[in-house]
Amino acid sequence: MNNKLKKIIIATGGTGGHVFPAYSLAKHFHDNKINVQIITDKRGLKYLQDYSDIKVIKIASATIFKKNIFKLLFSSFIILYSILRSFIFLYASRPNLVFGMGGYSSFPVCIASKILRIPFIIYENNLHIGKANRFLLPYAKKVFVSYKELGGVAEKHQKKICEIGNIIRKEILNFNVHPDFNQSERKLKILILGGSQAAKIFAELLPEIFKECVKTKISLKIYQQCLPEQNIFLSTFYKDLKIDFEIFNFSNNITDYFTKTNLAITRSGSSMLAELINAKIPFISVPLPSSADDHQLKNAIYYEKKGYSYLIKEKDLNTKLFQLIKKISADTSLLTQIKSKQRQYSDKSVYKNIDKQLNKMFNEEN
Repeated sequence: MNNKLKKIIIATGGTGGHVFPAYSLAKHFHDNKINVQIITDKRGLKYLQDYSDIKVIKIASATIFKKNIFKLLFSSFIILYSILRSFIFLYASRPNLVFGMGGYSSFPVCIASKILRIPFIIYENNLHIGKANRFLLPYAKKVFVSYKELGGVAEKHQKKICEIGNIIRKEILNFNVHPDFNQSERKLKILILGGSQAAKIFAELLPEIFKECVKTKISLKIYQQCLPEQNIFLSTFYKDLKIDFEIFNFSNNITDYFTKTNLAITRSGSSMLAELINAKIPFISVPLPSSADDHQLKNAIYYEKKGYSYLIKEKDLNTKLFQLIKKISADTSLLTQIKSKQRQYSDKSVYKNIDKQLNKMFNEEN
């Protein structure tokens, strides 16, 4: 790491898909004896409250993409206030570098850093650049991306793009991959993930599909993430069906479940998909239909084309998921084939790539 880098500010939006890469990056810098702080909004703060090693600062955030004129004016006021507060904070702390990890609360911090002529880098881990990052793109020093196939970037900004891989937790990068499907057991151990916000719809739709599986003698064990208010319903439903199950709510220790499963059903947020691929877990991707610019669908299509996963749209769950589970249960070599494809991919070099790019960037300036 370049010894001129003494202090770094990481600004991140409030969803898990933004916050977890931000924390992973902050932890990397912290371990390399760099003074690092995270700025996020109240949503992001709840994901970081269990971590005490990195200082976290809360900032107000809002989106300018409002159709109602009064909401637009209020949002504009919040953004201007956040830019001013970010300006004061950055002026006082004078970091060498700012990282914008995407999301609306990264926007004011990056704008303030531009005003103060503090270089900032934006990170994009989806296959289509997010709205906040798209606005910041002309002013960013570099754009770190997970995949070179990133869409939504104008030709004139292509030279800023540096492919580094997915910023994910080092324990996932070093995850001890469990063996292939146990042919003698023939039980599908399905992990159901809804992302950091859970997927209410999964708890509403999937149990009836699993009921069909039980009727056709497909052996299952279910590990399902859900909202706390859904715990009783799911537990009662699975007990009545005599399905082996475990219900859990949002957890930072998702690797505990990675060791138990041989198939996952998940939303298509880039961070979650990256963790599953690096852990070599075959998965069925169900994109969130309302995701901005349909980026979750773009993620899911990319991963399916690579042979890392299956893709089912939410509207097709009732008609296609049972048939796919039935097909996998009848031919478990399908899971082995996916794992074989996943083994060809790794993000283990992501932090080395980041250090290399930062060293290059700061050496060019001096």
